Amino acid sequence: ETFRNLKELHGPILVHVITTKGKGYPPAEKDPVSFHGVGPFNPETGDAYPSQGEHLTYTQVFGQTMVRLAREIPCLVGITAAMPQGTGLDAFAKEFPERCYDVGIAEQHGITFAAGLAAEGFVPVVAIYSTFMQRAYDQILHDVCLQNLPVVLALDRGGIVGADGPTHHGLFDFSYLRHIPNMIVMAPKDENELQHMIKTAVCCGRPASVRYPRGNGWRGPLDEELQELPLGRAEVLEQGKDLVILAIGSCAQAALKAHGLLAEKGIETAVVNARFVKPLDEGLICSLASKIKKVLTVEENALQGGFGSAVLELLGEKGLKEVTVRRLGIPDVFVEHGSQEELRHKYGLDAEGIAQAAERLIRGFETGGSVTL
Repeated sequence: ETFRNLKELHGPILVHVITTKGKGYPPAEKDPVSFHGVGPFNPETGDAYPSQGEHLTYTQVFGQTMVRLAREIPCLVGITAAMPQGTGLDAFAKEFPERCYDVGIAEQHGITFAAGLAAEGFVPVVAIYSTFMQRAYDQILHDVCLQNLPVVLALDRGGIVGADGPTHHGLFDFSYLRHIPNMIVMAPKDENELQHMIKTAVCCGRPASVRYPRGNGWRGPLDEELQELPLGRAEVLEQGKDLVILAIGSCAQAALKAHGLLAEKGIETAVVNARFVKPLDEGLICSLASKIKKVLTVEENALQGGFGSAVLELLGEKGLKEVTVRRLGIPDVFVEHGSQEELRHKYGLDAEGIAQAAERLIRGFETGGSVTL
Protein backbone atom coordinates (compact mmCIF):
# COMPACT_ATOMS: atom_id res chain seq x y z
CA GLU A 1 0.00 0.00 0.00
CA THR A 2 2.86 2.36 0.86
CA PHE A 3 4.51 1.94 -2.52
CA ARG A 4 1.20 2.26 -4.35
CA ASN A 5 0.60 5.58 -2.60
CA LEU A 6 4.08 6.77 -3.49
CA LYS A 7 3.19 6.58 -7.17
CA GLU A 8 0.85 9.51 -6.61
CA LEU A 9 3.60 11.73 -5.19
CA HIS A 10 6.06 13.85 -7.14
CA GLY A 11 9.65 14.80 -6.40
CA PRO A 12 12.36 13.06 -4.37
CA ILE A 13 11.02 10.47 -1.91
CA LEU A 14 12.77 8.66 0.94
CA VAL A 15 11.33 5.37 2.15
CA HIS A 16 12.74 4.21 5.47
CA VAL A 17 12.07 0.47 5.78
CA ILE A 18 12.91 -1.09 9.14
CA THR A 19 13.71 -4.75 8.48
CA THR A 20 14.32 -7.72 10.74
CA LYS A 21 17.55 -9.52 9.91
CA GLY A 22 16.87 -13.20 9.29
CA LYS A 23 13.11 -12.65 9.15
CA GLY A 24 11.25 -15.93 8.79
CA TYR A 25 14.03 -18.18 10.10
CA PRO A 26 13.93 -18.27 13.93
CA PRO A 27 17.60 -19.19 14.55
CA ALA A 28 18.70 -16.23 12.40
CA GLU A 29 16.22 -13.86 14.06
CA LYS A 30 17.55 -14.94 17.45
CA ASP A 31 21.24 -14.59 16.53
CA PRO A 32 21.53 -12.20 13.55
CA VAL A 33 25.25 -11.55 14.08
CA SER A 34 26.26 -15.20 13.74
CA PHE A 35 24.03 -15.60 10.70
CA HIS A 36 25.51 -12.61 8.89
CA GLY A 37 27.85 -15.01 7.10
CA VAL A 38 27.62 -18.73 7.69
CA GLY A 39 29.26 -21.96 6.67
CA PRO A 40 27.40 -25.28 6.46
CA PHE A 41 24.82 -25.64 9.24
CA ASN A 42 21.88 -27.81 10.27
CA PRO A 43 18.79 -26.03 8.86
CA GLU A 44 16.51 -27.59 11.48
CA THR A 45 18.49 -26.43 14.52
CA GLY A 46 20.63 -23.64 13.09
CA ASP A 47 23.72 -25.23 14.64
CA ALA A 48 26.91 -24.99 12.60
CA TYR A 49 28.53 -28.23 11.54
CA PRO A 50 32.00 -28.85 13.03
CA SER A 51 34.86 -27.24 11.13
CA GLN A 52 36.67 -29.56 8.74
CA GLY A 53 40.02 -27.87 9.37
CA GLU A 54 42.40 -29.56 11.78
CA HIS A 55 44.15 -26.29 12.63
CA LEU A 56 42.99 -23.02 14.14
CA THR A 57 41.97 -20.25 11.78
CA TYR A 58 44.22 -17.23 11.41
CA THR A 59 41.42 -15.14 12.91
CA GLN A 60 41.28 -17.34 16.01
CA VAL A 61 45.05 -17.16 16.45
CA PHE A 62 44.93 -13.37 16.18
CA GLY A 63 42.22 -13.19 18.84
CA GLN A 64 44.09 -15.50 21.20
CA THR A 65 47.31 -13.55 20.71
CA MET A 66 45.58 -10.28 21.52
CA VAL A 67 44.31 -11.72 24.80
CA ARG A 68 47.77 -13.02 25.72
CA LEU A 69 49.44 -9.70 24.95
CA ALA A 70 46.78 -7.67 26.75
CA ARG A 71 47.48 -9.57 29.96
CA GLU A 72 51.08 -8.38 29.78
CA ILE A 73 50.65 -4.93 28.22
CA PRO A 74 48.12 -2.73 30.09
CA CYS A 75 48.14 -0.02 27.40
CA LEU A 76 47.12 -2.42 24.60
CA VAL A 77 43.63 -1.73 23.20
CA GLY A 78 41.61 -3.25 20.38
CA ILE A 79 39.47 -1.45 17.80
CA THR A 80 37.05 -2.94 15.30
CA ALA A 81 34.60 -1.49 12.78
CA ALA A 82 31.41 -3.45 13.50
CA MET A 83 33.21 -6.80 13.15
CA PRO A 84 34.19 -8.08 16.62
CA GLN A 85 33.34 -11.68 15.76
CA GLY A 86 34.56 -11.55 12.18
CA THR A 87 37.98 -10.25 13.23
CA GLY A 88 38.37 -12.41 16.34
CA LEU A 89 38.29 -9.48 18.77
CA ASP A 90 35.20 -10.87 20.51
CA ALA A 91 37.42 -12.98 22.79
CA PHE A 92 39.47 -9.89 23.63
CA ALA A 93 36.32 -7.86 24.29
CA LYS A 94 34.98 -10.54 26.61
CA GLU A 95 38.05 -10.45 28.86
CA PHE A 96 38.86 -6.73 28.46
CA PRO A 97 35.57 -4.96 27.70
CA GLU A 98 36.90 -1.58 28.83
CA ARG A 99 39.81 -1.86 26.37
CA CYS A 100 37.92 -2.87 23.24
CA TYR A 101 36.11 -0.35 21.05
CA ASP A 102 33.61 -1.01 18.27
CA VAL A 103 33.36 2.18 16.21
CA GLY A 104 30.70 0.82 13.87
CA ILE A 105 31.01 0.88 10.09
CA ALA A 106 33.34 3.87 10.24
CA GLU A 107 36.84 2.71 9.33
CA GLN A 108 38.13 6.25 8.83
CA HIS A 109 37.07 7.22 12.34
CA GLY A 110 38.54 4.00 13.72
CA ILE A 111 42.00 4.87 12.39
CA THR A 112 41.92 8.48 13.58
CA PHE A 113 40.60 7.31 16.95
CA ALA A 114 43.53 4.87 17.13
CA ALA A 115 45.95 7.67 16.31
CA GLY A 116 44.56 9.76 19.16
CA LEU A 117 44.91 6.89 21.59
CA ALA A 118 48.47 6.22 20.42
CA ALA A 119 49.36 9.89 20.92
CA GLU A 120 48.28 9.50 24.56
CA GLY A 121 50.43 6.44 25.23
CA PHE A 122 48.17 3.55 24.25
CA VAL A 123 49.05 0.84 21.72
CA PRO A 124 45.96 0.41 19.53
CA VAL A 125 45.46 -2.64 17.33
CA VAL A 126 42.88 -1.96 14.62
CA ALA A 127 41.44 -5.20 13.25
CA ILE A 128 39.70 -4.69 9.91
CA TYR A 129 39.38 -6.76 6.74
CA SER A 130 41.95 -5.75 4.15
CA THR A 131 39.34 -4.66 1.61
CA PHE A 132 37.63 -2.35 4.12
CA MET A 133 40.88 -0.77 5.29
CA GLN A 134 41.07 0.87 1.85
CA ARG A 135 38.43 3.34 3.05
CA ALA A 136 40.82 4.72 5.65
CA TYR A 137 43.86 5.28 3.42
CA ASP A 138 44.01 9.02 4.04
CA GLN A 139 43.76 8.58 7.81
CA ILE A 140 46.51 5.93 7.77
CA LEU A 141 48.77 8.29 5.86
CA HIS A 142 48.12 11.61 7.63
CA ASP A 143 46.93 10.68 11.11
CA VAL A 144 49.11 7.63 11.77
CA CYS A 145 52.19 7.50 9.55
CA LEU A 146 52.90 11.21 9.24
CA GLN A 147 52.88 11.36 13.05
CA ASN A 148 54.85 8.07 13.24
CA LEU A 149 52.45 6.73 15.86
CA PRO A 150 52.51 3.12 17.15
CA VAL A 151 49.24 1.96 15.59
CA VAL A 152 48.96 -1.68 14.49
CA LEU A 153 46.81 -2.60 11.49
CA ALA A 154 45.63 -6.21 11.68
CA LEU A 155 44.45 -6.91 8.13
CA ASP A 156 42.27 -10.01 8.10
CA ARG A 157 41.12 -11.60 4.82
CA GLY A 158 44.32 -10.61 3.04
CA GLY A 159 44.65 -12.17 -0.40
CA ILE A 160 42.02 -14.29 -2.13
CA VAL A 161 39.03 -14.80 0.17
CA GLY A 162 36.86 -17.03 -1.99
CA ALA A 163 33.12 -17.17 -1.42
CA ASP A 164 32.53 -13.49 -0.58
CA GLY A 165 33.41 -12.43 -4.10
CA PRO A 166 35.17 -9.48 -5.76
CA THR A 167 34.28 -6.87 -3.14
CA HIS A 168 36.00 -8.82 -0.37
CA HIS A 169 39.29 -10.00 -1.90
CA GLY A 170 42.16 -8.29 -0.07
CA LEU A 171 44.47 -7.81 -3.04
CA PHE A 172 45.73 -4.25 -2.77
CA ASP A 173 47.10 -3.70 0.75
CA PHE A 174 50.76 -4.41 -0.06
CA SER A 175 50.52 -1.80 -2.80
CA TYR A 176 48.68 0.90 -0.89
CA LEU A 177 50.71 0.54 2.31
CA ARG A 178 54.31 -0.09 1.30
CA HIS A 179 54.86 3.33 -0.26
CA ILE A 180 53.82 5.21 2.91
CA PRO A 181 56.82 6.43 4.96
CA ASN A 182 57.25 4.93 8.45
CA MET A 183 54.94 1.96 7.73
CA ILE A 184 56.14 -1.62 8.32
CA VAL A 185 54.38 -4.21 6.14
CA MET A 186 54.40 -7.86 7.26
CA ALA A 187 52.70 -11.11 6.24
CA PRO A 188 53.19 -14.45 8.05
CA LYS A 189 53.75 -17.77 6.33
CA ASP A 190 51.54 -19.60 8.83
CA GLU A 191 49.42 -19.18 11.94
CA ASN A 192 52.38 -19.69 14.27
CA GLU A 193 54.33 -16.88 12.66
CA LEU A 194 51.21 -14.71 12.83
CA GLN A 195 51.28 -14.64 16.62
CA HIS A 196 54.94 -13.60 16.59
CA MET A 197 54.24 -10.87 14.03
CA ILE A 198 51.41 -9.46 16.12
CA LYS A 199 53.79 -9.19 19.07
CA THR A 200 56.46 -7.68 16.80
CA ALA A 201 54.01 -5.06 15.54
CA VAL A 202 52.78 -4.23 19.05
CA CYS A 203 56.30 -3.81 20.39
CA CYS A 204 58.02 -2.02 17.48
CA GLY A 205 56.90 1.48 18.51
CA ARG A 206 55.87 2.67 15.03
CA PRO A 207 53.11 2.12 12.45
CA ALA A 208 52.94 -1.53 11.42
CA SER A 209 50.59 -3.73 9.44
CA VAL A 210 50.17 -7.49 9.54
CA ARG A 211 48.05 -9.10 6.81
CA TYR A 212 46.84 -12.67 6.98
CA PRO A 213 44.40 -14.81 4.99
CA ARG A 214 40.95 -16.18 5.54
CA GLY A 215 40.72 -19.79 6.67
CA ASN A 216 42.62 -22.37 8.65
CA GLY A 217 46.34 -22.36 9.21
CA TRP A 218 48.54 -25.26 8.19
CA ARG A 219 51.49 -25.48 10.55
CA GLY A 220 50.08 -27.20 13.63
CA PRO A 221 50.96 -26.58 17.31
CA LEU A 222 51.75 -22.98 18.22
CA ASP A 223 54.88 -21.89 20.07
CA GLU A 224 54.14 -21.27 23.73
CA GLU A 225 56.37 -18.19 23.97
CA LEU A 226 55.75 -15.17 21.78
CA GLN A 227 58.80 -13.70 20.08
CA GLU A 228 59.72 -10.41 18.45
CA LEU A 229 60.98 -10.95 14.92
CA PRO A 230 63.94 -8.90 13.64
CA LEU A 231 62.52 -6.19 11.38
CA GLY A 232 63.29 -6.77 7.73
CA ARG A 233 64.67 -10.28 8.24
CA ALA A 234 63.51 -13.02 5.87
CA GLU A 235 63.74 -16.78 6.46
CA VAL A 236 65.32 -19.37 4.14
CA LEU A 237 63.05 -22.43 4.10
CA GLU A 238 64.86 -24.50 1.45
CA GLN A 239 68.25 -24.31 -0.24
CA GLY A 240 68.72 -24.62 -4.01
CA LYS A 241 70.96 -23.57 -6.88
CA ASP A 242 68.73 -23.38 -9.96
CA LEU A 243 66.16 -20.77 -8.94
CA VAL A 244 65.04 -18.82 -5.88
CA ILE A 245 61.36 -18.50 -4.99
CA LEU A 246 60.61 -15.44 -2.86
CA ALA A 247 57.20 -16.02 -1.30
CA ILE A 248 55.33 -13.62 0.94
CA GLY A 249 52.66 -14.63 3.44
CA SER A 250 50.74 -17.87 3.12
CA CYS A 251 52.08 -18.28 -0.44
CA ALA A 252 55.09 -19.85 1.28
CA GLN A 253 53.05 -23.02 1.77
CA ALA A 254 52.39 -23.38 -1.95
CA ALA A 255 56.02 -22.49 -2.68
CA LEU A 256 57.22 -25.33 -0.46
CA LYS A 257 54.94 -27.77 -2.25
CA ALA A 258 56.23 -26.47 -5.58
CA HIS A 259 59.77 -27.06 -4.31
CA GLY A 260 58.88 -30.73 -3.87
CA LEU A 261 57.33 -30.99 -7.33
CA LEU A 262 60.39 -29.43 -8.92
CA ALA A 263 62.75 -31.67 -6.96
CA GLU A 264 61.09 -34.68 -8.59
CA LYS A 265 62.31 -33.28 -11.93
CA GLY A 266 65.82 -32.66 -10.65
CA ILE A 267 65.35 -28.91 -10.24
CA GLU A 268 66.81 -27.46 -7.06
CA THR A 269 64.98 -24.36 -5.85
CA ALA A 270 65.71 -22.15 -2.89
CA VAL A 271 62.54 -21.07 -1.07
CA VAL A 272 62.47 -17.90 1.01
CA ASN A 273 59.73 -16.79 3.38
CA ALA A 274 60.08 -13.05 2.83
CA ARG A 275 58.05 -12.07 5.93
CA PHE A 276 58.40 -8.35 5.18
CA VAL A 277 57.26 -6.39 2.16
CA LYS A 278 58.77 -3.37 3.88
CA PRO A 279 61.52 -3.28 4.92
CA LEU A 280 62.81 -5.98 2.59
CA ASP A 281 65.70 -8.22 3.59
CA GLU A 282 67.92 -6.48 1.07
CA GLY A 283 71.09 -8.37 1.93
CA LEU A 284 69.57 -11.84 1.58
CA ILE A 285 67.59 -11.05 -1.58
CA CYS A 286 70.54 -9.45 -3.35
CA SER A 287 72.91 -12.23 -2.31
CA LEU A 288 70.64 -15.00 -3.60
CA ALA A 289 69.78 -13.11 -6.79
CA SER A 290 73.41 -12.43 -7.63
CA LYS A 291 74.35 -16.09 -7.14
CA ILE A 292 71.35 -17.91 -8.63
CA LYS A 293 70.35 -15.32 -11.30
CA LYS A 294 66.74 -16.51 -11.60
CA VAL A 295 64.11 -15.18 -9.20
CA LEU A 296 60.40 -15.98 -8.93
CA THR A 297 58.29 -13.83 -6.60
CA VAL A 298 54.92 -15.09 -5.36
CA GLU A 299 52.19 -13.03 -3.71
CA GLU A 300 48.40 -12.86 -3.36
CA ASN A 301 48.33 -9.17 -4.16
CA ALA A 302 48.08 -6.98 -7.23
CA LEU A 303 51.28 -7.21 -9.23
CA GLN A 304 51.31 -3.45 -9.73
CA GLY A 305 53.11 -1.94 -6.78
CA GLY A 306 53.20 -5.17 -4.80
CA PHE A 307 55.91 -7.36 -3.29
CA GLY A 308 57.36 -8.40 -6.64
CA SER A 309 57.59 -4.78 -7.70
CA ALA A 310 59.50 -4.01 -4.50
CA VAL A 311 61.99 -6.78 -5.33
CA LEU A 312 62.45 -5.45 -8.88
CA GLU A 313 63.02 -1.94 -7.55
CA LEU A 314 65.62 -3.24 -5.09
CA LEU A 315 67.57 -5.25 -7.65
CA GLY A 316 67.47 -2.36 -10.11
CA GLU A 317 68.68 0.15 -7.54
CA LYS A 318 71.54 -2.16 -6.50
CA GLY A 319 72.62 -2.51 -10.12
CA LEU A 320 72.46 -6.29 -10.24
CA LYS A 321 73.03 -7.50 -13.79
CA GLU A 322 71.82 -10.58 -15.67
CA VAL A 323 69.18 -11.43 -13.07
CA THR A 324 65.87 -12.61 -14.51
CA VAL A 325 62.80 -11.97 -12.36
CA ARG A 326 59.31 -13.38 -12.93
CA ARG A 327 56.45 -12.16 -10.74
CA LEU A 328 53.42 -14.26 -9.86
CA GLY A 329 50.42 -12.47 -8.41
CA ILE A 330 47.14 -10.88 -9.43
CA PRO A 331 47.14 -9.14 -12.83
CA ASP A 332 45.36 -5.85 -13.54
CA VAL A 333 41.85 -7.25 -13.03
CA PHE A 334 39.14 -7.45 -10.39
CA VAL A 335 39.13 -11.08 -9.28
CA GLU A 336 35.77 -12.80 -9.62
CA HIS A 337 33.82 -15.05 -7.27
CA GLY A 338 35.13 -18.55 -6.69
CA SER A 339 36.64 -20.79 -4.06
CA GLN A 340 40.16 -20.03 -2.87
CA GLU A 341 41.40 -23.22 -4.52
CA GLU A 342 39.76 -22.42 -7.87
CA LEU A 343 41.06 -18.87 -7.97
CA ARG A 344 44.59 -19.74 -6.89
CA HIS A 345 44.70 -22.32 -9.64
CA LYS A 346 43.37 -19.86 -12.23
CA TYR A 347 45.99 -17.25 -11.40
CA GLY A 348 48.86 -19.73 -11.07
CA LEU A 349 49.28 -19.28 -7.32
CA ASP A 350 48.88 -22.91 -6.28
CA ALA A 351 51.80 -25.35 -6.08
CA GLU A 352 51.32 -26.58 -9.64
CA GLY A 353 51.17 -23.06 -11.06
CA ILE A 354 54.29 -21.98 -9.18
CA ALA A 355 56.17 -25.10 -10.29
CA GLN A 356 55.18 -24.54 -13.93
CA ALA A 357 56.27 -20.89 -13.83
CA ALA A 358 59.56 -21.87 -12.18
CA GLU A 359 60.29 -24.57 -14.74
CA ARG A 360 59.56 -22.25 -17.66
CA LEU A 361 61.82 -19.62 -16.15
CA ILE A 362 64.65 -22.13 -15.68
CA ARG A 363 64.25 -23.63 -19.14
CA GLY A 364 64.29 -20.18 -20.70
CA PHE A 365 60.76 -20.45 -22.08
CA GLU A 366 59.34 -17.58 -20.04
CA THR A 367 59.82 -14.17 -21.57
CA GLY A 368 56.52 -12.30 -21.57
CA GLY A 369 56.17 -11.94 -17.80
CA SER A 370 59.86 -11.76 -16.92
CA VAL A 371 62.24 -8.87 -16.45
CA THR A 372 65.98 -9.29 -17.00
CA LEU A 373 68.10 -6.66 -15.31
